[in-house]
Amino acid sequence: MGDKPPGFRGSRSWIGCVEASLCLDYFGGPKGRLCHVPRGAGLQGELERLYSHFAGGGGPVMVGGDADAQSKALLGVCLGPGTEAYVLVLDPHCWGPPKNSSELQAAGWVGWREVSTAFDPNSFYNLCLTSHNSEKQRQALN
Repeated sequence: MGDKPPGFRGSRSWIGCVEASLCLDYFGGPKGRLCHVPRGAGLQGELERLYSHFAGGGGPVMVGGDADAQSKALLGVCLGPGTEAYVLVLDPHCWGPPKNSSELQAAGWVGWREVSTAFDPNSFYNLCLTSHNSEKQRQALN
């Protein structure tokens, strides 16, 4: 796309959510809507937005942080009573032929994690909410 130095191509350097969103747009993939969360503790305040995203047919949410460099993809949100909340986290490094859900969970590739422990409270996070730009989803997010 021309936004990285020449040595980047073919390297093992990573891109973040912002670059992933630009790539999705550039290559005609699903639309990526960015959401910046200044501190991981603030993700609790984004749960309704995430819930609406998934309820409206939104796709996986790419997650990247600074102090928390562990990549994540969110596949769902479960809001419990009070402040209890969980996110369905997929490790984006998962590869190979599809396995059954039990195998994926046992290997740690996917699982429900409590929001309060899944994110570093002191790290910022960028979220890239993917969609096919359906009218139903645009209304849910606004």
